[in-house]
Amino acid sequence: MEIKFYHNAPNRLMAACSIATKAVKQGRRIVVYAPDPEVSRRFDQALWSAQPLSFVPHVAAASPLAPRTPVVLARDGDNAPHADVLINLGLEPPADYERYALLVEVVSRDGEDRDLARRRWQYYKQQGYAIEAYDLNRTE
Repeated sequence: MEIKFYHNAPNRLMAACSIATKAVKQGRRIVVYAPDPEVSRRFDQALWSAQPLSFVPHVAAASPLAPRTPVVLARDGDNAPHADVLINLGLEPPADYERYALLVEVVSRDGEDRDLARRRWQYYKQQGYAIEAYDLNRTE
């Protein structure tokens, strides 16, 4: 399993949208874990508006179309149909993150978000995972 942290995102949701869009273009299947209903709603809206000339197919995990849709929005991992890429928009590590080939954490510049991300980083390290870090400031 791979774990990647993308940090210094000016906008966490837009950065997650960009990562999801690139992953879909690479043929990956993505579960976006967003246990907070407001975060899930905002991410859903961001996928509709992030790229005006492109569409990223996505549905809620409870949808009957979820197994055939490349991006699935999940509030818990129990009903997620894919096990390829997990983008965590929660505050804690998802309970079932180990079943995915790739876990992506997106961290904004906000101090509280950074503190919570450091805790997740430490947790994954304690579990024995190697973590790759990418500074989104360097790609702007």
